[in-house]
Amino acid sequence: MSTPIVELKSVNKSFHSADGTARLVLQDVDFTLNEGEIVALLGQSGSGKSTMLRIMAGLIPADKGEVLYQGLPIYGAARGISMVFQSFALFPWLTVQKNVELGLEAQGVSIKERERRAQAAIEMIGLTGFEGALPRELSGGMRQRVGIARALVLEPEVLLMDEAFSALDVLTGERLREDILELWNNKEIPTKAILIVSHNIEEAVMMADRVLIFASDPGRVRAELPITLNHPREVESQEIRALIDNVYGLMTTGSARPGRLAGVEIKLQLGDRLPEADITRMEGILELLTEEPFHGRADLPKLAEDTELTDNELLEVSRALTLLGFVQLAQGDVVITKLGINYIASTNAERQRIFSKQLLEHVPLIAYIRHGLEQDPSGDLPEDLFLKLLRFTLNQVEAERALSIAIEWGRYGDVFEYNFNTGVIYLPKDEENINESIG
Repeated sequence: MSTPIVELKSVNKSFHSADGTARLVLQDVDFTLNEGEIVALLGQSGSGKSTMLRIMAGLIPADKGEVLYQGLPIYGAARGISMVFQSFALFPWLTVQKNVELGLEAQGVSIKERERRAQAAIEMIGLTGFEGALPRELSGGMRQRVGIARALVLEPEVLLMDEAFSALDVLTGERLREDILELWNNKEIPTKAILIVSHNIEEAVMMADRVLIFASDPGRVRAELPITLNHPREVESQEIRALIDNVYGLMTTGSARPGRLAGVEIKLQLGDRLPEADITRMEGILELLTEEPFHGRADLPKLAEDTELTDNELLEVSRALTLLGFVQLAQGDVVITKLGINYIASTNAERQRIFSKQLLEHVPLIAYIRHGLEQDPSGDLPEDLFLKLLRFTLNQVEAERALSIAIEWGRYGDVFEYNFNTGVIYLPKDEENINESIG
């Protein structure tokens, strides 16, 4: 029987925006991390995955629910839990040795003992000879090794990794991932459980014993996929490719996102995030779908390989195309619709009209901006007006991102224009196209 090491029971967490509005980030999260397992957590950006890790580490408190480590409530930073961050988080003025020793120093470990343990961690992670180097003298992969060594030197029972490989190039990330797995499988580290937050589906399938899919707005676990394959795993094996395809399916068909998923239409709300997808990528995917070998339908993992987009980038583009009615997503496949086919076959002017019509029908934020401009006698409004509205449901960064996407899409569809110097959104001077698209 599995032994729980960290448990989250009905955990809720909210954050307050600049105007004081509370936004629910996590809702009723139930999760158990058991001894002897690696778990990968996948989900959209902003879904609350990193917040969940910080709650587990005791870095921030939950607003509601229980957070237990070894059966006891967590109050403050948990001594047996270490975390590796995406951004390396090294002190630039400290050497590799001193960066690795930091956690031990904070625990009051003697100088001699922390030097010994830091040396052992540095050797274990493959940085021998770089003890006196400063972070600026190291490559990205080596800097992340320092971050991992700093976590491992504390001899944690639980290792939390927040997109620890995402800032690295593909080969460096793969090599570091393999090194961590080797340390784990050979029991060279005392760590009893690992939780990895990732955007990389292949990485999750190659490392984890369980893959969890996180829902958004608010964040919560909505699907789980157990993986029983032994390590080492062969990325090109039929079993791994089938699992990757399965995860893609879970992330698309079961996701409460806008558009038509598995035959169920889901509407976008005014204050929702917009998929992070630019026009060029959307049109590029649509064009690929109409060509060989896809002929209108593509397996998402295969499409990711052909386009060289990351999993997260491809999923965001697919969600945008689904939202606008150009494709449908089902069981890990993307299928172009009749509208998508017509769009690709159209002239640039016709594409603009189709795009405009779909925006006004399916993106409430863009329709709201357009309506506001039409109602204002001057035909222009400051972007801050709409940012304030978005901050009721999104934090500052997410609100700015959503408005930026809306402006890019709206400008392409000639729904409105934007002055980058003044931050003012205004009606297009030539209304002929927009009136045709509305009609």
